[in-house]
Amino acid sequence: MEEGSMGALVPAVKSEGNTGSSHALQSGSGERNTVEGGRGSETTDREFLCPICMQIIKDAFLTSCGHSFCYMCIITHLDNKNDCPSCASSLTTNQLFPNFLLNKLLKKTSASQASKTASPLEQFRQALLQGYEVSVKELDTLLSLLSEKKRKLEQEEAEKNMQNLVEFLQCLRKKKIDELSEVQNDVKYIKEDISLVERHRIELYRARDRYSMKMPIHSGELTGSKSWSSFSINRDNLLVPSGKSQGIQMKEASSGLSSQHTTSQSSLAVTRKKRVQSQFNDLQQCYLQKRRQVANPLQNLDKMDADSSQREGYSSGLSDFQSVLSTFTQYSRLRVIAELRHGEHFHSANIVSSIEFDRDDELFATAGVSRRIKIFDFSTIVNEPPEVHCPVVEMPTRSKLSCLSWNKHTKNHIASSDYEGIVTIWDVNTRQSVMEYEEHEKRVWSVDFSKMDSSMLVSGSDDCKVKIWCTKQESSAINIDMKANICCVKYNPGSSNHIAVGSADHHIHYYDLRNTSHPLHIFRGHQKTVSYVKFLSNAELASASTDSTLRLWDVTRNIPVRTLRGHTNEKNFVGLSVNNDFLACGSETNEVYAYHKAISKPLTWHRFGAPNVEDSDEDGGSYFISAVCWKNDSPTMLAANSLGTIKVLVLAP
Repeated sequence: MEEGSMGALVPAVKSEGNTGSSHALQSGSGERNTVEGGRGSETTDREFLCPICMQIIKDAFLTSCGHSFCYMCIITHLDNKNDCPSCASSLTTNQLFPNFLLNKLLKKTSASQASKTASPLEQFRQALLQGYEVSVKELDTLLSLLSEKKRKLEQEEAEKNMQNLVEFLQCLRKKKIDELSEVQNDVKYIKEDISLVERHRIELYRARDRYSMKMPIHSGELTGSKSWSSFSINRDNLLVPSGKSQGIQMKEASSGLSSQHTTSQSSLAVTRKKRVQSQFNDLQQCYLQKRRQVANPLQNLDKMDADSSQREGYSSGLSDFQSVLSTFTQYSRLRVIAELRHGEHFHSANIVSSIEFDRDDELFATAGVSRRIKIFDFSTIVNEPPEVHCPVVEMPTRSKLSCLSWNKHTKNHIASSDYEGIVTIWDVNTRQSVMEYEEHEKRVWSVDFSKMDSSMLVSGSDDCKVKIWCTKQESSAINIDMKANICCVKYNPGSSNHIAVGSADHHIHYYDLRNTSHPLHIFRGHQKTVSYVKFLSNAELASASTDSTLRLWDVTRNIPVRTLRGHTNEKNFVGLSVNNDFLACGSETNEVYAYHKAISKPLTWHRFGAPNVEDSDEDGGSYFISAVCWKNDSPTMLAANSLGTIKVLVLAP
């Protein structure tokens, strides 16, 4: 079987070679006939071709039947078949002999062809080497011509080099002039902003002084009328007016408080200054970006008008940056205000895959591999002791759960997705399922209710399909087939027609559901699977990936905005949540990270403590944050790790 297979290859190659080579040879022979005056070189050249490879024979060997081949060609042929490729007579390697005469002819032919194709200079050089006689006068003429030719070539080369140098310097000059102009404009903006800020600061100082001057007047009015009832004994047992005594005590107390306040303020100022210096490059970029945008009169006109009415004299860029700076320096840590345990023991069955606040931020739900949805009252968790931290509702499920999504309009409805490919809508009040959708063929990773239309929800699955569901019908309303596993889906909060889809192809696909034949845009930049997508606003999208980055995108202009780095995420779902200017995500170092959207480095982070070794079934290094969720318009968040520990954290100074 092998011989037959290999044997079939040789005729195929030979047939193709014959066809292609014959055309080439005919074309080449026409040229040689012209050069050689029709001496029949076409026939001669054909005789020098190997019948197997159809090239000029190399290392010619002769067969017992009188045919010549390249040595390697005939040896390879005889490894598969024992016959002559030309006449099919029986042939073995013992019947091969070197063809010395043909090899000599081939060498002469090769040398002749080389001389014909050589340049005139090479031919002249070969003639001199072979002893061609040249007179002194002829040599002088040749040297003069060569010298003149050399001078012209050097002149041309020098001119080209100068032209390249001039073009480079002109380009560099233009670039530097543009940079200088940009820097000069930046310096002008900075000077203007310094003047504005200094003027406002002086106004604040004057307002403070006016307020402090009014304080003694009011205190004097309070102590103006004296009577025996207004006298008291001071600490030296002397009878003094009570107003005076209280004034002395108030002065001493206020002096102490003032000293403490001054120390506290000084310490806080130093801390904030350090934070600014540590993130100076990012803050500088943020300031210049916002300031340059405002400098363009075609951008942000409405915003400029609004800001100018709110703060006279401030540009919208400076106002925006002040907001970023004050928010960024306001917080320096995550403080734990409550903690609860999702399970009774420390093991992987307690992993919380999803944690979500309800519409009013009164309840929050948790779900994971424990096959249970647990609903907790947030105020109870924060205000009551740990022993009463029990779920107010608990609903068992058939499979492990991957994601939860509360209905943004119907408070008691929550959707779940599970490992068996089922999307379920639950009624928390009755603790029963309202709808079950079973069209997905594999595990569903993500589900999300539309904020604009309470009857619509979207899901994404390992079966590479995105499905749009309507609670008013039992089957999917829209189906989008994709080429990679779907890890996350999210509705745009300002539209029931736009969704973002993150997948294992490393991209985010942004769709208009009115035309799902192609996405509106594909956002590229992540190096690994996109695990989460969340909208900060109608125009701002955040994504998380197992390449250990968060990325921000503008879905109106279809451009990347910023990349955030600091946490570690290479293989697990670690959670992502957004809240106005802030983002939170988990890390595989068992830490939860908080970011400001304008700064590429973490704002702060908090590490979950490791459990006692005897209580744990797992290696301490394997713990990771598995879910996070911000409380709406609040510096408070929920975070859960792979051991089922849930913490309530708040951003603090």
